[in-house]
Amino acid sequence: MRDFFDNVSRYPRYFITIILGIFFALFERLRPLLKNPLTATALIGLLLGLFAFFYFTLRAMLGLNPV
Repeated sequence: MRDFFDNVSRYPRYFITIILGIFFALFERLRPLLKNPLTATALIGLLLGLFAFFYFTLRAMLGLNPV
């Protein structure tokens, strides 16, 4: 039974590793865009806009604010 729990305990580490790998791969592809001030501003604006979109969408879906 101990082998079972050892095996199950590996899945969260595997999940975290996959998520970090995706994050680092995307960051490496976006890093050259950060060298130009115009594209850096656009990229930061896009990321902030996506965050705001998800924030307000989840608030409305979960009913956290009256509409």
